[in-house]
Amino acid sequence: MEDAQRKRLYWHSRRGMWELDLMLVPFLERRFDTLDDADQQAYVALLAEEDQDLFMWLMRREQPEDASLRQIVGLIIDDAENASTSQVRPF
Repeated sequence: MEDAQRKRLYWHSRRGMWELDLMLVPFLERRFDTLDDADQQAYVALLAEEDQDLFMWLMRREQPEDASLRQIVGLIIDDAENASTSQVRPF
């Protein structure tokens, strides 16, 4: 991935809502490069969604209707639940 694309994804992953930032930015840093093309595209599509929807999905209060978004949301939740907190860095 090009450096400019990576920076763009990083800034789009920073949402301004602490709960979202704590899940999206570390996921981007740890897992994005290992995703297949479909999941990478789903992550990019997820970033186009509204913060309130992202919050509801990532806090498991609702699920996205779109199957590809459900898949990437599940991967993000799984990553957050299984990550070592020693790997989390302040923003």
